[in-house]
Amino acid sequence: MAIVVAHPNVALVKYWGKCAVAGNIPATPSLSITLGGMSTRTEVEAADRDQLRLNGENVHDAKVWQLVERMRRRWTLPPLAIRSRNDFPTAAGLASSASGFAALVTAIDAAFGLGLSAAERSLWARQGSVSAARSIFGGFVVLDSANDWTAKPLLDKDAWPLEVAVAITSDAVKATSSTTGMERTRDTSPFFNAWVEGGVKDYQIARQAIGERDFHTLAEVAEHSCLKMHGLMLSAQPGLLYWNEATVACIRQVRRLREAGTAAFFTVDAGPQVKAVCAPGEGQAVAAALAQTPGVLRVLVSSLGEGAHVA
Repeated sequence: MAIVVAHPNVALVKYWGKCAVAGNIPATPSLSITLGGMSTRTEVEAADRDQLRLNGENVHDAKVWQLVERMRRRWTLPPLAIRSRNDFPTAAGLASSASGFAALVTAIDAAFGLGLSAAERSLWARQGSVSAARSIFGGFVVLDSANDWTAKPLLDKDAWPLEVAVAITSDAVKATSSTTGMERTRDTSPFFNAWVEGGVKDYQIARQAIGERDFHTLAEVAEHSCLKMHGLMLSAQPGLLYWNEATVACIRQVRRLREAGTAAFFTVDAGPQVKAVCAPGEGQAVAAALAQTPGVLRVLVSSLGEGAHVA
């Protein structure tokens, strides 16, 4: 048996949409930070039949078993008992699939001695969830075609210890999954090609900003990438709206804080939760302000985290 802990990540330069080819290949490069304050804990062991428990309940997840079957074509794996638990809302816009598939691949590797490198685990995790490729690593992580769409660490978590205040505005499972939303957007939005073109430029700007520890430039490009992605979602047919009233209120709150001199910026994935990325030492004050925002259920404060690892 192997027990693995992995953390979700939040993309500062977003990916939304996949290439119409095999292999779960994203349409754009992306850049993320791994969040140490939230985690997935996954146990894998041999069993008499395949079984999956998520957050204490027996479930069937087709994407999980599709990935396992792909791995069985490469290795001889027995029936698996998989038990996974998130300490944060699942399928609610907090990248639970990223940490989940990163933990799963790492646990299978550890339990059965496959001897995979981190890059190889990233490649396998990506086939379950593109974002999972990045959760194999900690700190600042990139995913681009230069590495055959295998994620690569860009900067260690301690080299620029940003903080993240996560405003939870709903615990509900989102009505439209990311996979379905991406397919709809690619197939119906008139702006998808422009999104892909702009994503490459945003990625290059963000990489340079991180290298120079330029918080202002990173804030500008990350917010722009976020708003473009949600604008793209709205342009699908029918349009995708993952936000609620509290999402908008939190975005406005972060903007007010920045105008008053606080080094923070917002980003929002496919869900209603708002992540405020803060300069070192600013996280608690930003979290306190977000906690007072109408509609916010609670706020989590996170430092940057490490990659998927055996517990």
